[in-house]
Formats: sequence, C-alpha cells, structure tokens
Amino acid sequence: MKGLEQLSDAEQTVIQYLRSTQAIRDRCGTLFDLASQDQLDHFRCDLTQLDFAADYVIRVIQSDYPDLKIPFHSRWRHFEAGGVARSAMLDQLLANQSPLERARAKFDLAITSVLLDAGAGADWHYREAEIGKIFQRSEGLAVASFHLFKDGGFSSDPAHPFQADVIGLQNLSESKFTEGFQVNKDNPLVGVEGRLTLMHQLGKVLHTAPELFGAETPRPGNLVDYLTQESQQQTSAHTVFEAVLAGFSEIWSGRQTIAGVNLGDVWVHSALPNQGLGFQLVPFHKLSQWLTYSLLEPLQELGITITDLDRLTGLPEYRNGGLCFDSGLLQPKHNDILTTTYSPDSEVIVEWRALTVILLDRIADCIRKKLNLDQQTLPLAKVLEGGTWAAGRQIAKEKRSGGVPPIQIISDGTVF
Repeated sequence: MKGLEQLSDAEQTVIQYLRSTQAIRDRCGTLFDLASQDQLDHFRCDLTQLDFAADYVIRVIQSDYPDLKIPFHSRWRHFEAGGVARSAMLDQLLANQSPLERARAKFDLAITSVLLDAGAGADWHYREAEIGKIFQRSEGLAVASFHLFKDGGFSSDPAHPFQADVIGLQNLSESKFTEGFQVNKDNPLVGVEGRLTLMHQLGKVLHTAPELFGAETPRPGNLVDYLTQESQQQTSAHTVFEAVLAGFSEIWSGRQTIAGVNLGDVWVHSALPNQGLGFQLVPFHKLSQWLTYSLLEPLQELGITITDLDRLTGLPEYRNGGLCFDSGLLQPKHNDILTTTYSPDSEVIVEWRALTVILLDRIADCIRKKLNLDQQTLPLAKVLEGGTWAAGRQIAKEKRSGGVPPIQIISDGTVF
C-alpha cells in the first residue's frame, strides 16, 4: 500500500478529499444541480414525484416496522434472512471468547460477507440445508458467506475457525468457494472470479498495514483494536469509514488512481468542470459505506456510542437507484437506457448513482417531515433499512417480472 506521505501535498489533498463523504455529496450534488437544469445527457429529475416516493417508502416502513424501531441498514439484517437467528447462533459459538475477540470475529464475518455482496444475478440461489429454505440475491450471499465463515472457510487455523486471516484468505480456492456458494452450471453466480480475486487481494493488503490489521496474525477483525485503541466511549461513523478506506482501497482492481494510489469506487464524469487534478472524479464508495454501516453494531456491543451517522451517504446501488427511477424522480432521456447493458464506468451509471445519492437525502428529509421526526430519531441508516432499499425491491416487483432492476449493469462482482 502506497503511503500518502510519499506523495506531493496536492496529491495528498485530492486523495484525502475523494475519500470523504463530503466529496461524495459535493460531486453528486454538482451533477444533481445539472440534472435539475436538464443539462445532463442521460437523466432529468422530476422533484414533483418526491411526495409519491416518500409516501411509498413510509408505507413500507410502517408495514415492516409499525413501531418505527428500525435497526441500522447493515449486513446483520441479511444474516437474519428467513427469520433465522444466525447472529444468535454466532454468539453461541463465540460464547467462551472475550468481548473483544467476539467483536473481532464479527468484523471478520461482516467484512468478508460485505465484500462478497455484489449483485448475485437473477439465476443464482443458495439452499440452506439446516432449514431447507432457498435464498437469492443479497440474502442468499449473506447466508452462504455466513456458513462458509462458520465452517472455517476463511481461516488457516482449524483450532480457530471463526476468523478470517491472511493465509486463509490468500489460500481460498475456487473449488472451496464454489462449493460454499453452491455454484455449478445449473446455479451460476455472477462474478465468481472477481469475488475470489477480491478475497485474495484482501489477504494481501492485510500484510501492508500492521497498524490496522495486526502484525502477528493479520486479520480484518483486528481493525476493532485500531478503532478502540484509545478506549474512547464514542466514535464517529466517519472515523470507521476512513479506516475502511485506508485499509481496503488497494483491493479494488482496475480503478482510477492518483500517483499510483487506488481510489476505489470512484469514476469519471465529463459534465464536471475539468479544473485540475481529480475535478472530474465522482466518488461513491458504496461497498465501503455498506461495510462501515455493518461494522457499527459490533462496536456498539462493546459499549461504544456511534456519532455522526448522517455524515455517511445513501448507498448508490440498484435497489435505491431503482426506487428513484421507478417512482419517477429520475427519468431517462433516451430509450437506450432501458435496453442496453452498461459497465459501471459508463456515464449512464455514474449519473444514475450520483443522482440517487442526493435523492436519498431528499427522500429522507421528506419522510422525517411527514413523520415529524428528526435526524437523531430517524437517521439515514434507518431510512435505508426501513426503508428505501426494501421499497426499491418492492416497486421493482410491481414494475417488472422477477423484480429485476430498471437498468442493467455488467457486474464483475466487486462494485454492486
């Protein structure tokens, strides 16, 4: 991992900025302003549909959480798919461990599972033998990765199966992975090679930052020790996000770089003014923020209060983006958008994602006003869970057979 201290002051400043949620909102906000003036090539915004979108999400929230006691939007919700208390199962397996080691194990599980949570495709499923139920998409990926973790699939030490360590990750074979995810010719999973490469890359980066992941047996879960080293009773969600970006940015392949530093989920859009280094780059850090949301609960279990939740942004992926599209907030400016499959670096996808980020903030504000709540009682992390993600899935089912997203994306298993 190339240290920022080796770069020029200008390069350091740009990289640090692009690794902030402020940069996400700034750059997405610029594209949103252009869309509001009908100056983008692919989408226009119709904010007259904001009430409809907010009311639709509120109906979903009230159906699933009538008491409005909504948990955070995180991977831990997916581990409860089908009403099975898998988190409680993990707690039983870790019952003899210290609170700190339990948190490390949960970080190991959440980090590997989230990094494997790119779109599964419509044809893949996972059958959980213990209960005989079949799960698809994000829930299926969560359940599959949970069992692979529980069975020691990411550990190199049979005596300590409930961990992901540097050797276990680098030695994860395609056969073990496909067996764990039940992949075969009749049950194809999108992006197997990309997902496996991501686990190998994760193993590699653990060596490069001992201050984050430990020196003796590097593990993703040792990030707990880094985040709690000063024994503070509270931490900012953005501090967790910064640690995630510092630790994992190098695992993404084929991304934009500045002076050899991998920027991660950051893409070019030509409508942004080209005023110097990095000015036309739009950061999203979707999986990194999804991971951040998923690391907060293990920290809370250690008694740490999480602050600044709403500094994180909404997640620009196809369920939230689909809600914005299907509710009429976003309107395509040419028919090719609905008939072409796009790669993540396409400006169609960059626009769709950028406008989604800002619209999620607008939807959240509208929901709070309608429910007479504030950001403290209904933070964005709960609006997403309650929420926009579920509403995006539901409205997709109403609009299209199989509930497929409105816009098709070529996935390599590492972006969405």
